[in-house]
Amino acid sequence: MATDYDAPRKSAEDENESLEALKERPEAGASTMNDVDADNLGFEMTGGDDISDVELDVVVLPQQDDEFTCTNCFLVRHRSQFDHDGQFGPVCAECSA
Repeated sequence: MATDYDAPRKSAEDENESLEALKERPEAGASTMNDVDADNLGFEMTGGDDISDVELDVVVLPQQDDEFTCTNCFLVRHRSQFDHDGQFGPVCAECSA
């Protein structure tokens, strides 16, 4: 049986209900965000370790001679992942698939 998804989905009960009755009716599945502390929405670690003052040392290397930047996904890839030169530059095998 074919279903018309554009047709309105109102039952006879919905058509007869007044605006005042809709305003008085509690919303089904309404979320209660009033009891959530807005200041404490962050992530808490279970270990209790405070790592807010820890600095990470990351070495960033420039693009090597055997690498290219894919013009579709903008990731730096090894030349073995090169598929073809597109309209705007090199494209990796994952993006061309």
